[in-house]
Amino acid sequence: MGDRLTQSCVRMALNNSTMDPENFQQAIELARKLQQDVLNGMKQVFIAKDEIIDLLGVALVARENLFLLGPPGTAKSALVHSLAQRIHGEYFDYLLTRFTEPNELLGPFDIRRLREGELVTNTEGMLPEAHLVFLDELLNANSSILNSLLMILNERVFRRGRETRALPTLMLVGASNRTPEEEALKALFDRFLLRAHCGLTPQERLGEVLDSGWNMERNGSVSHFSAPLQVDEILLMQQAVTQVDVHPVQSDYLELIQTIRNAGIDFSDRRAVKAQRLIAASAALMGRRHATVSDLWVLRFMWDTEEQIELLRGLVDQQIQNSEEPETQRRISTRCRSLGTRTSKS
Repeated sequence: MGDRLTQSCVRMALNNSTMDPENFQQAIELARKLQQDVLNGMKQVFIAKDEIIDLLGVALVARENLFLLGPPGTAKSALVHSLAQRIHGEYFDYLLTRFTEPNELLGPFDIRRLREGELVTNTEGMLPEAHLVFLDELLNANSSILNSLLMILNERVFRRGRETRALPTLMLVGASNRTPEEEALKALFDRFLLRAHCGLTPQERLGEVLDSGWNMERNGSVSHFSAPLQVDEILLMQQAVTQVDVHPVQSDYLELIQTIRNAGIDFSDRRAVKAQRLIAASAALMGRRHATVSDLWVLRFMWDTEEQIELLRGLVDQQIQNSEEPETQRRISTRCRSLGTRTSKS
């Protein structure tokens, strides 16, 4: 795919316009490639991290942000780095401290332009030019970088002084070993629609981790995989998400939203609207043009506190089970009637 497709993808991503059937089919095929070649390849390397890898795929296709909660040494940064190596684009990662300054993320002012009286940032190799971003210890963010990060996360826009530019960011992943307590950091945390706990590997699978880690030591940090995805291919997938039909699951989704709210978990109208993009992304990754009730699984990862993790998972799983059982019964009944008709005819 050349420049024509890249320009077309960018225009559609900005305008949210309708895709022609050929481009939509191409996007669905690319989503299958992402699922089969990239995500499944990562699952062979990272043991017991399947859900997080699936979430990375959903967040990438939905162009949403993902927050990883967990202690050091649980492969949070390695997972994102591995995905970045499978994408032919710019990658930026940084470990935040309480003293991190804007220059460290956004880039310094261009000295040459400064001498001419212009405040222009030299963003080469920095966050504003990256397609995939990973910010470790995200909740160390201080007031000097907070406003810039909020705008980047929410609007994909870089603003500094008189400078304003749209960013090419496809996805941003943040990580921390805690959830926020300060109000300012809660606003930052709120920009991450998806949240996942990344813990230690269960004891029964630790041997697999040792084998996988040793193979990586011997063969290099990255397993062999097919040609990396191009940025324009990901843009095409992101545009296709808006073309997925989510109406087939709307009644189940509305019921689940009410159940979540009744359980005391905050689920705002804004969050409910944005979550539809995650549902659609899940369907696209499975190569489907229509969402099914199974795509509601992504709502398991929209908690606010650690105490809500298991509760929310139980509510979502119960809704999926309750909705799938009647459908299964209907298919069995239809099949039985079909067999009965054939028998009577014979």
